[in-house]
Amino acid sequence: MVKVAAFLTGLIIVLVARIITAVRAVWAGVEPVATQRVYFANHRSNGDFVLLWTVLPGAMRRLTRPVAGSDYWLKTALKRFISQQVFNAVLIDRDRVSRQHDPVQVMVDALDSGASLILFPEGTRNTTDEILLPLKAGLFHLAKARPEVELVPVWIENLNRVMPKGEVIPIPLVCTVAFGTALSLRDGEDKAAFMTRAREALLATASQVEGDTS
Repeated sequence: MVKVAAFLTGLIIVLVARIITAVRAVWAGVEPVATQRVYFANHRSNGDFVLLWTVLPGAMRRLTRPVAGSDYWLKTALKRFISQQVFNAVLIDRDRVSRQHDPVQVMVDALDSGASLILFPEGTRNTTDEILLPLKAGLFHLAKARPEVELVPVWIENLNRVMPKGEVIPIPLVCTVAFGTALSLRDGEDKAAFMTRAREALLATASQVEGDTS
């Protein structure tokens, strides 16, 4: 019964997200195929991973798990149901003091189980005027641990305007989720160089969205 409820809830979420945002996927750098990947995206809204998950074809969606903070998604029974049963999220403890498991190892374990991941390397929602916050090093450590997994930059456009902070009722606007060219850790590449390339890949994907809509 729980699996049926989770399946139906997932379908409703996909339908509602598509109706409200008229979301379109732009596969600019990779094809929509069920290859194991880490999708790393910009983060402007609490609904970012929902929208990214929504645009994936069904076969890919079933294999893809968003990485999310356990402090938020385990607060209520409804959030626990959605995160664990609907999205099968990889929940990590963001509190350095209280956590008992290394977040990178938790993500590596998920990859080793065959899953793809949705990751937001800014670490928190960007509510500033900056186009992108500094990226956290977890992406580098993940790339180092599993260099064979494709890392795909994803740019999510307009969702923060659909659901501004503090608002309950979404504002219907067209949103875009653009998938850029995959990258991987180069032989001998250090953390600083890799993080610079990852940031540049996200910004390049953002430019593709602008060019596609101009």
